[in-house]
Amino acid sequence: MLRTVFATSLAALLLVAAGTAQSEKKSAYNKAELETYVRHLWVIPSALGVTVGDPKPSEVPGFQEVPVKITQGQASQVVTLFVSKDGSKILQGEAFDVNFNPFKKDLEKLKTQAQPSLGTPGASVVVVLFSDFQCPFCKAEAQMLRQNLIGSFPTQVRLYFIDFPLEQLHPWAKAAAVGGRCVFQQDPSTFWDYFDFIYGHQEAITVDNLKTTVTGWSKDRKDIDTLQLGACMDTRATEKEVNAEMAEGQTMEITGTPTTFVNGRRIPNSMEWPRLKEIIDNEIEYQKVAKNAGEDCGCEAKQLDVPGLPKLPASPIKKQ
Repeated sequence: MLRTVFATSLAALLLVAAGTAQSEKKSAYNKAELETYVRHLWVIPSALGVTVGDPKPSEVPGFQEVPVKITQGQASQVVTLFVSKDGSKILQGEAFDVNFNPFKKDLEKLKTQAQPSLGTPGASVVVVLFSDFQCPFCKAEAQMLRQNLIGSFPTQVRLYFIDFPLEQLHPWAKAAAVGGRCVFQQDPSTFWDYFDFIYGHQEAITVDNLKTTVTGWSKDRKDIDTLQLGACMDTRATEKEVNAEMAEGQTMEITGTPTTFVNGRRIPNSMEWPRLKEIIDNEIEYQKVAKNAGEDCGCEAKQLDVPGLPKLPASPIKKQ
């Protein structure tokens, strides 16, 4: 009799323990639990912020995407995790659908209409440069592109420039971007002379002498009205355009400059010309068959809808 009571009590305790274990089962959809888990997984110090986003549908059957943003001051990085429907399993990485361009997500977000450009419309490769006029690494990248890109690929490549000044690091970068948009509004082709001039004189420019340096340069430019340029810089008339460019960079989750996209392929730092040329050569050959990127893919343009921007021909860069 005692043995029966003991066995019955033990079974009851096991059932209670099992129920407790079940109730304590962890889930990656619990944001606090997932934050604790990834902090341990990646050894993230307490000084860095971790923000777990809301789950959204993914292309991986049985899994949802959960973005995890890691921040330190103004710098940030987003890592995408794939979480199983029951919240018990996590995959880290990227999922690709072989029926689409592997860089489709970024291609769909890039906007190039009414941005300064060089090269031939209809090129099979589009290079989009997000850059900061005060950044020394951007200077090296800019000069490398100007010296090599169009000369090596006169008809196959189109280059677009998008301002992404890092205000917390570079005090005159945004004002230089505003000035560049003022020049671009007056004469789009002269923007590239401004581009070369600012990067060429980067070390000598300060917050205090930026305007006088720019207006001094403009006096020798036949297509630029210096008084109009000075007034545009004083009133920051093009700041909304620069803000729109910066917002696009944030949408693209850019965390540093220069960041370059080659038909959507993200290059998040400076690159030597031979390696970049190799990537472009490869893309030219690939697009002969794929035709799922570049300006000749027969796709719809993404437009930057900002009042006051010069109306330029649409420049499609993606294919659904």
